[in-house]
Amino acid sequence: MKIAILSRNAKLYSTRRLVEAAQARGHEVRVLDVLRCYMNITSNRPSIHFKGEDLTGFDAVIPRIGASVTFYGTAVLRQFEMMGVFPLNESVAISRSRDKLRSLQLLARKGIGLPVTGFAHSPDDVGDLINMVNGAPLVIKLLEGTQGIGVVLAETHKAAESVIEAFMGLKANILAQEFIKEAGGADIRCFIIGDKVVAAMKRQGKEGEFRSNLHRGGSATLIRITPEERSTALRAARTMGLNVAGVDLLRSNHGPVVMEVNSSPGLQGIEAASGKDVAGSIIEFLEKNEPAGSTRTRGKG
Repeated sequence: MKIAILSRNAKLYSTRRLVEAAQARGHEVRVLDVLRCYMNITSNRPSIHFKGEDLTGFDAVIPRIGASVTFYGTAVLRQFEMMGVFPLNESVAISRSRDKLRSLQLLARKGIGLPVTGFAHSPDDVGDLINMVNGAPLVIKLLEGTQGIGVVLAETHKAAESVIEAFMGLKANILAQEFIKEAGGADIRCFIIGDKVVAAMKRQGKEGEFRSNLHRGGSATLIRITPEERSTALRAARTMGLNVAGVDLLRSNHGPVVMEVNSSPGLQGIEAASGKDVAGSIIEFLEKNEPAGSTRTRGKG
């Protein structure tokens, strides 16, 4: 196969591992900076150009699109799809997962466990919003935040009011969520490829930190998940329409709850914790599914 990887930095661990895994299995790989791609949108012969070159002949495309370039990145990916190139994850599925509000609404519609969540722009009664998510302590999130940025733990009702009013002053959209205290500052990242959880790790926040993101100094260890957690993670990825996903769960007193479904999960933490060749499994998935061209969301909004 001839595989394109959409990544802004060829030196990133995940991008390097995907290149290595594909080349080891005899495939031709090319890393393309998604922001340097430009498109000819036409009915007859849609095309993508990169530094003056017309990109043709690709069989599959692996999107590693950062949150900050989601809009343009998914547009480029859509163009590849129009050209008949098989996407590891489709543009529609990535757009769903990146929209925190939409993703939660889709998961809720399917009856998947979630923290009690409130959404607001300019609530007339901040106190009512706080009470709606079972009061303080609660977590307040910027809708556009990533990697734990824009996430605040408000430990008292007064603190929650102050934070919400501050975000409102910035005209920001926010989510207010119940704080799952019993999780103890830890979450579970389930790495999904196709219809399997290929590895799972527990991410523990550093001392005094309720966010467990590895980018924020958290640590990762291999963990055995329960059948209910496995089922919840798989259903969450399927609801988004993602073939490859990192589903973040919390262990609550009322069962597993989904915090986020990540469409470009990093490979470094999960490969280090599990010792598995996750990159190789992703390429193997492409080998099995690219010939059939079967996708989950094609034609759906």
